[in-house]
Amino acid sequence: MANSDSSRAPARASRRDFLKASTAVAGTAMLGTLDIARGAHSQGSGTIKIGLIGCGGRGSGAAVNAMNAGKDVKLVAMADIFTDRLEGALQRIKKIKPDQVDVPRERQFIGFDAYQKLIDSGVEVVLIAGSSLFHPIHLTAAVAAGKHVFCEKPHGLDVPGLRIAMAAAEEAKKKGLSLVSGLCWRYDTGVRETMKRVKDGAIGEIIAIHENYLTSPYALRERKPEWSEMEYQYQNWYHFNWLSGDQTAQQLIHCLDKSSWAMDDVPPVKALGMGGRQVCTEPKYGDQFDHHAVIFEYANGVRVFGFCRDILGCYSETSDTLLGTKGQASLIKHQIKGRTNWQFKGPKANMYDNEHAELFAGIRCGKPINNSNYMFTSSMLGILAQMVCYTGQEITWEKAMVSTQTFLQPRYGFDVEPPLRPEANGQYPSALPGITKVFPGSRLLNAPHRSVPAQLLKKSLKPVPAAER
Repeated sequence: MANSDSSRAPARASRRDFLKASTAVAGTAMLGTLDIARGAHSQGSGTIKIGLIGCGGRGSGAAVNAMNAGKDVKLVAMADIFTDRLEGALQRIKKIKPDQVDVPRERQFIGFDAYQKLIDSGVEVVLIAGSSLFHPIHLTAAVAAGKHVFCEKPHGLDVPGLRIAMAAAEEAKKKGLSLVSGLCWRYDTGVRETMKRVKDGAIGEIIAIHENYLTSPYALRERKPEWSEMEYQYQNWYHFNWLSGDQTAQQLIHCLDKSSWAMDDVPPVKALGMGGRQVCTEPKYGDQFDHHAVIFEYANGVRVFGFCRDILGCYSETSDTLLGTKGQASLIKHQIKGRTNWQFKGPKANMYDNEHAELFAGIRCGKPINNSNYMFTSSMLGILAQMVCYTGQEITWEKAMVSTQTFLQPRYGFDVEPPLRPEANGQYPSALPGITKVFPGSRLLNAPHRSVPAQLLKKSLKPVPAAER
């Protein structure tokens, strides 16, 4: 199965066209222009001020990882839509990094416009780790203000959202800003060494890739009487597709990112899949599937098989197996078997720390990192996986990329009508393969796909008035 350039040319062109369209509609005019020097940090100039958007467990962890990158990294601002979430995170982080935290009350921002207040508070680096729906919005605002960014995955829950994010990523390149993705396995030393050997031919030509992300459901927060329906969904955002994109975007995306890495980040030709709700059917699990199975087919004939399950009491495994003509590689085990037998023996390092260490090293020396080359493809793989599992249809990459279906909303606030509401029996409507055309909680945009980002940016970046929050 030769990985010839001729077989990959159409896919590469598609990605270029996607980025060109995204930048055209949400580029310089929307993001503004800024002197590159404003976003740079001069070596030896002192403290690097960081701000955290999204104060859950992942956000708290990202803040600590960032401060592990050096004593000169200091957390000075935090933002969330929930006061208790911010205060709890602040206390946790202070216990771990007491000398690197200085977040007084005036730099603790609460509300749906808190992200913008944080960006405007004097920080140099923004850590984005809130509900995934908002990643493109927060990324766009941070880049527009000339900030370096760490952005958690996924980088879009749908094609319109991903276009917004990728336009921001292209603008970050123009401004000389660093943009590091939360697709953390790219920063694992053992996986890097294993992948290097795969690229050097240790397993021959890749024939197929098998990906597993089999685990249990995310934590649940019990509904409180004082919560509105919208607040309940924000509190349990991992379980609602319009806020998280299901587990193809939250979990399986990590596996698909590694398989894409092995395939030189060239998009597949098409995908098909299946999935459903078999065990996790109670209203507390929102509207998501509890299992997915996806097959991606590439132009050179290679197929990637991805499996994801979130059911209690089942066998659990996270693994990536690359099958080649001369052997196979296990990325997470850092192992190759076949004509070449090899096991990584190097020192272990925390991949979460590594991604921040490289981010801040680039900032200090004025050599920005931009991960957009794979942020796009891997996020799109997660989106396509959900599309094929929810509809039950085979969908080509080309067709998926012109989708105008979006989870983005015209306005955000606790008083806003939720895009998804429980039915009379308390159950949330979920996708039905073979029947579903538009996912519950989403909407179709009537405008041509090339003009989507500009329209959404105007709406999404407009703060909710205080009286309406």
